Amino acid sequence: MSGALKEVRNRIKSVQSTQQITKAMKMVSAAKLRRAQDAITQMRPYAKKLQEMLSNIVSSSEGDISLDLAAERPIEKVLIIVVTSDRGLCGGYNSNLIKLTKQTIKDKYAVQNSKGNVQILPIGKKGYEHFTKNGVKVINTFWDIFTQLSFDRVQAAAKYAMKEFAAKEVDAVEIIYSEFKNAASQVYIAESFLPVQKVQQTENKKKSDFIFEPEQSVLIAELMPKILNTQLYKAILDAHASEHGARMTAMDKASDNANELLKSLKISYNRARQAAITTELTEIVSGAAALKG
Repeated sequence: MSGALKEVRNRIKSVQSTQQITKAMKMVSAAKLRRAQDAITQMRPYAKKLQEMLSNIVSSSEGDISLDLAAERPIEKVLIIVVTSDRGLCGGYNSNLIKLTKQTIKDKYAVQNSKGNVQILPIGKKGYEHFTKNGVKVINTFWDIFTQLSFDRVQAAAKYAMKEFAAKEVDAVEIIYSEFKNAASQVYIAESFLPVQKVQQTENKKKSDFIFEPEQSVLIAELMPKILNTQLYKAILDAHASEHGARMTAMDKASDNANELLKSLKISYNRARQAAITTELTEIVSGAAALKG
């Protein structure tokens, strides 16, 4: 029984070591989550208002105003921006985003995909590695944004998408990311980035009437790219907070599972130990009886 005891003892030590790592990772993720949550909480109202303003301006624009980034045309080529994380150990976070990407392609762009006209622009190492291995057309320029997250680096990715759309190299751009709700809850979203969506006018909702200074065409040409840069940055800040929330939750569950496993192993250890003691006592008693005989 000594071999069995040793094996259980080793497993207990192994689980305890793993539990120390998961607890440490949970604490690190909690600290990072706090900063990431503050960033997206401050950014979200600003980005939302800018997006509403952009949609209203586009909707109220006259027909003679050139709106390259709001031009709706038959969708032949598609660019999908997929925001995943650089590292794993965050539960189903990355796999859910990859699954949503594949489902979006299947549901909306199956025809374009069959012609090889769907491109993926991954942001985050996990998405980049997955789609590269699976033979998808991948834009490999911006996947490492999270190594040094900044507005300028995100803006470069947004400018690339806008340039491709304006040049008619792609006819639609979508963003797939995780919207942060709280540490235990993320919402996986696929939303349109380009063309800029117009506000649907209803009978009860009058058309917005703006006075433009400078003139409308100049203002739109200047404002539209800046708002789209902000929209992508907001999505990436959402994803950044979601990643740390998912990892903190996953490590918390892993620590709890380690506790349950330790309880079970300690029960097994005590049983094996009792069995070993019983066997030794039986041997001693049998030996004493043999000597008396």
